[in-house]
Amino acid sequence: MKPLRKAIFPVAGLGTRFLPATKAMPKEMLPVVDRPLIQYVVDEARQAGIEHFIFVTGRNKSVIEDHFDRQFELELTLSERGKKDDLALLSRDLPGPGTTSFTRQQSPLGLGHAVWCARELIGNEPFALLLPDVLVQHPRGCLAQMIDAARELDGNANVIAVEEVPPASVSSYGVVGVGPSKGKAFAITKMVEKPKPADAPSNLIITGRYILQPEIFDLLAKQERGAGGEIQLTDAMLQLQHTQPFYGLKFEGRSFDCGSKIGFLSANVAYALARDDIAPALRVEIKRLLGDK
Repeated sequence: MKPLRKAIFPVAGLGTRFLPATKAMPKEMLPVVDRPLIQYVVDEARQAGIEHFIFVTGRNKSVIEDHFDRQFELELTLSERGKKDDLALLSRDLPGPGTTSFTRQQSPLGLGHAVWCARELIGNEPFALLLPDVLVQHPRGCLAQMIDAARELDGNANVIAVEEVPPASVSSYGVVGVGPSKGKAFAITKMVEKPKPADAPSNLIITGRYILQPEIFDLLAKQERGAGGEIQLTDAMLQLQHTQPFYGLKFEGRSFDCGSKIGFLSANVAYALARDDIAPALRVEIKRLLGDK
């Protein structure tokens, strides 16, 4: 497989499940402990070796672009106050010059359309797609694990991160069929969107991390609108599967669907408990809150 240098982050969504908090703040900027959601996902991509970060934005999303830029007034104030640790933190999170690009999705036409909007920035090379409301907690990172697995596959392979859910829950997700294993991955035989439990090919669901080949763009350009009147990425992947192999990787780590309130709150607790500076006091507070339960 060609080296993976670029990643797409679709951040144009309205975040209606978190209203009124997202009326003026993009859902991607909601904090998990003390870092916005999008920062965790960008960090995962950077850890995996991604060099170019492509954000597909919409109206009222300029704060995301500001987050990945320098803020001279803040840095000057921190410097004058001798806040060296805070300055180092801001410097560590800042992408290098020329490594971020922002393109606009003018209409809310779905994930497939958001990916297509980044076609000129990707060019003719494979790319990663990371959904910013899915966090994966693992030292190695989900995308890094996918890249490791992709090195053992065919040069034009597409890779999708998957995880197990209870069989009764498959009707809420995209579900894959399981074929022969190849290294740590397995061939995907089918992709079914929100099947009934009795019709599901497995209990492995698509989890919001993809490695895709550039041929997907030609298919998305001609893709008719599907469910919800949107251009569905899954529909284009099903077409691409006729000419290119798709593999699934059951990654290590725990995922959090931060597009839901429970997933978002669970992520805050889990990431706080993983921090030595916060975990002891948080455990005490949790025990106190649950003391009468």
